Amino acid sequence: MIRRLLVPALMALAACSTAVQAATYELFRDPNCGCCEKWAEHVQDEHEVEIPEVTTQDMAQVKTANGVPQDLWSCHTMIVDGYVIEGHVPAADIARLLAERPEGVAGLAVAGMPLGSPGMEAGNRKQAYQVIAFGEKGRSVFASYPGA
Repeated sequence: MIRRLLVPALMALAACSTAVQAATYELFRDPNCGCCEKWAEHVQDEHEVEIPEVTTQDMAQVKTANGVPQDLWSCHTMIVDGYVIEGHVPAADIARLLAERPEGVAGLAVAGMPLGSPGMEAGNRKQAYQVIAFGEKGRSVFASYPGA
């Protein structure tokens, strides 16, 4: 029984790993934002990839051009294989997005800068937050993280 469950789980993990490592990444960030660099390190470490950065003072233009709903804006925007990743989205959720490629989803967002999210670590302090999938089919909760 365990073997029947373990083999598909390992195959799914391998597929996720391949998808995230084969993806193209480009991070847009304000040159004065330090949490963006910490978040990028989180994604690079988890996905074992290099992430090219584009610094710009006009992040509003980047977000608008990539269709990020204004109420979901955060401090940085990344394009991963055509998907928009807005804010402090955990690397595991990006991997899941790339593996599942849900229809009608243009990207994922964590609005604002919640404490405890990747890049916003603050000791034991954690705010609850959600990762929101957005796109032509509207919005849905992709993942939820509890506060502490």
